[in-house]
Amino acid sequence: MTVAPPAPPGSTSVPPAPESPGPRGRQSHRLRYVGVGVVLAAAFAFLLVKGLGSSLDYYLTVDQALHQKATLGTRDFRLEGVVVPGTVHNTAAGVDFTVQSNGASEEVSNIGTPPQLFQPNIPVVVVGHFSGDQFDSNQILVKHSSSYIAAHPNRVTAANGTKR
Repeated sequence: MTVAPPAPPGSTSVPPAPESPGPRGRQSHRLRYVGVGVVLAAAFAFLLVKGLGSSLDYYLTVDQALHQKATLGTRDFRLEGVVVPGTVHNTAAGVDFTVQSNGASEEVSNIGTPPQLFQPNIPVVVVGHFSGDQFDSNQILVKHSSSYIAAHPNRVTAANGTKR
């Protein structure tokens, strides 16, 4: 280890001035801030697209889902249709039934207790996924209660376009 020689008598020792961050230093700080801003903007855009993408597809009708069956695979989604009369059968695990929309129909196997308003000839949304030749569901949402249909018969139509 070397030690600097002592300063001659009568001279004052002034430490060297720190180097000022010239134009190059300021530019690197700006680039750093721009980089952080770009990363934050990209993260925000990703979250926004991911959130809006899932909320825009609230449900698919039976015919739409059957056309997209290969691309949907076993991914969960919401399926909308009208419960076909004569197809509702209670099972030990829940209820099996068929829904139809625009001339297409799909068998549904639901696990769990259906809502009280669940019955044939009403529009429902079922949450689940395709499994072979049927749609496995774990939730049934009744779109309109029977009291709503009775109070507004001209507003609710069946999947085939007839008024109820």
